[in-house]
Amino acid sequence: MNSILSIQHISKSYGPIQALKDVSFDVPEGCVFGILGPNGSGKTTMLGIVLDVLQADAGTYSWCGGMEHSTARKQIGALLETPNFYHYLSAFDNLEINAAIKQKGHDDRDRVLKQVGLYERKDSKFQTFSLGMKQRLAIGAALLGNPKILVLDEPTNGLDPAGIAEIRELIRTLNKQGITIIIASHLLDEIEKVCTHVAILKKGTLLLHGPVDEVLLSEDQIEVRAADMVQLEQVLQTMTGIKKTRLNDNTLQLTCESNIQPAQVNEFCISKGITLSHLLLRKKSLETKFMELTN
Repeated sequence: MNSILSIQHISKSYGPIQALKDVSFDVPEGCVFGILGPNGSGKTTMLGIVLDVLQADAGTYSWCGGMEHSTARKQIGALLETPNFYHYLSAFDNLEINAAIKQKGHDDRDRVLKQVGLYERKDSKFQTFSLGMKQRLAIGAALLGNPKILVLDEPTNGLDPAGIAEIRELIRTLNKQGITIIIASHLLDEIEKVCTHVAILKKGTLLLHGPVDEVLLSEDQIEVRAADMVQLEQVLQTMTGIKKTRLNDNTLQLTCESNIQPAQVNEFCISKGITLSHLLLRKKSLETKFMELTN
């Protein structure tokens, strides 16, 4: 799969604070790519750099296989902060002002309003819109000029559950239309539900990146106890498929490969002359894994 964006060894500091530390990853063409991390992890700084709003201290990036930045920028629609729409103007008239500022997309207004599901309300004043509708109009403004890439910074910030669901569905729809979408968010749930790929940042450091179903794979744990806990841990450390053991409050926690089942652990212990007094499969949530990574 071709890369729509390639980031190589990007670093950026603000005085003594290092916002990004030697970050490298690729964004595949046609994907929904999430840049995930807590507030202050460097997400917005990264977007600012690749959109030529900020200058990196070190490193390089390239769009569309090395296309000239000024040419590539014409193929990118961005929403880094909500545009200053006029409350007393209609959606259609607000987009006219945005198109004039951008010097592109003046004839696009009907098309983008249909894309974001606001065509029937194009003559309604902005002040009559719900929060979700206002954010959809903001994304519509980013779609002026028919970009092939859409960059969104925290697109569901401040929205209620209904508004979040609206934006999620819109992102899925736009991606099906062939637009590569890059989203920065601190919300794990948002990234997991709409993104195909993810990069996780913590205090400017890249922790993991790749397909969502690989990076955010939830690891189940098996808990065991026996009369001799030291012997139990020594024996289970020799079992194929057990990646890690951890003794916690007289309970041994096993991190296993996905094909290992509790019954297999029990059978292995019996074969080694150990009778288990406790055996439990504990599902590990994605949120727990994310917190472990970022804390």
